[in-house]
Amino acid sequence: MNEVMRVSGVAKTFPPNVVALEKADLSIRRGEVHCILGANGAGKSTLLKIIAGAVRPTSGTIELDGKPVQVGSPAEASDHGISMIYQELDLVPQLTVEQNLYLGQTPSRLGVIDKAGRRKGAIEALQRVGAGFSPDRRVETLSIANQQLTAIARSLTKQAKVIIMDEPSAALNESELERVFEVIRELTAQGVAIIYVSHRLGEIREIGDRVTVLRGGATIDTFDVAGTDDQTLVEAVVGSNRSLLERHDRPELSERVALRVDTLKGDEGLEISGYEVRWGEISGLTGLNGSGRTSFLRSLYGVRSFDGKVELDGEDYHPRSPAQAIACGVGLVPENRKTEGLILDAPIYVNATLPMLRGTWAARHAERKAMTVPVLAQLSTKYGHPDQKTMQLSGGNQQKVVLAKWVIRGSRLLLLDEPSRGLDVGAKADLYELVSQLAADGAAVIVASSELDELHAHCDRIWVFHEGRNVSQFNPAVTDQDTILKAQILGEHHD
Repeated sequence: MNEVMRVSGVAKTFPPNVVALEKADLSIRRGEVHCILGANGAGKSTLLKIIAGAVRPTSGTIELDGKPVQVGSPAEASDHGISMIYQELDLVPQLTVEQNLYLGQTPSRLGVIDKAGRRKGAIEALQRVGAGFSPDRRVETLSIANQQLTAIARSLTKQAKVIIMDEPSAALNESELERVFEVIRELTAQGVAIIYVSHRLGEIREIGDRVTVLRGGATIDTFDVAGTDDQTLVEAVVGSNRSLLERHDRPELSERVALRVDTLKGDEGLEISGYEVRWGEISGLTGLNGSGRTSFLRSLYGVRSFDGKVELDGEDYHPRSPAQAIACGVGLVPENRKTEGLILDAPIYVNATLPMLRGTWAARHAERKAMTVPVLAQLSTKYGHPDQKTMQLSGGNQQKVVLAKWVIRGSRLLLLDEPSRGLDVGAKADLYELVSQLAADGAAVIVASSELDELHAHCDRIWVFHEGRNVSQFNPAVTDQDTILKAQILGEHHD
């Protein structure tokens, strides 16, 4: 299989002296799915942006079809047949699918838009990805999965030789992801090379041919997926043998109840009853998409109104706003950190100490930085300095800043909604180690996650949510994952 792209010795340093990439090497073959794996801050995003022309490298070379090329902008990358599909899709929601497919590259004749040519090309591109929707549909009316297909189809209108897909599975369910996998297989059969970024080893096994591991801004090695076991890949990523998914011994639970939900009724059929979590407990919430986990956490945080009887540490608890919840010692790490958990343009220390500003007229910046630095170190956060803009951090390190807010605030009840999404295996291990320490210090922690294996490894109890109700609870120390998964799918009751 011949090589379509070679990246050699690529490095990138951001001012003042933040080394994002030290020495990255990558070889992509025509018609393969080449996966990229690495810890948060390992340099994955920077490497991909350099290949896609969004970031200029400090040093290093890129070759296409054996010839050196300069990729100084996304437009130049597109001209060379390189297309990137970002995790947060860069489509224009208000425009039609057809308009998005040719945004910035509208075909024309003698200065007039060639509508017939654009229509023909749009239909052909949508057919290649097996899209069952019209090119006249506005993008905002499509599901996330169909928006992904639109983004892939747009790459095809640019005659892409190499398509970069950054965490495409983050917002997709299993059936939607399988459809994307089918499209990937069809494209590679036609000779298109796919660079696929994911933290999920299961996905890499299903779709990948080879995987390159980055660590500390440098390429560690490239492996054949079929001939490499998970342990080898994990050790390559984290640099040591750390287990995320082995069941950890948990201390005996306190008898003191932190949160008791006799009844909680909210919008969209949410109806929770008989739920409780004790001080020092890690309580897991599992369930299919739309099961009500997120709605439950947002209700407890005062974002959504509810009726019913809820007690926090023996006192009536009915927050009418997040401000009231925070005042009661409740903190939320939301599912969407970028839109709900952070001010991306603000410095790291400002984000990490936002809850500390409530009730105070002002706080000295030096004091806020002093509070931030040790907590970020405890979370193994990779960053340059506390004044650095939060948007410059990798996704996983941004997540750690969100969590740092509540550690600094000293929240007693922590609500974590998909906290490990976008984190690599090493960072997940760090996250759950911190969660365990917070629980050991007396906090009550509720973790809602799609990753049942993570909940099974780290939680004291797991509650199954189904169609807005908490239908079952299990002790993972004595219950296997298959039993919990069956209850999750069927909505069976179990105590």
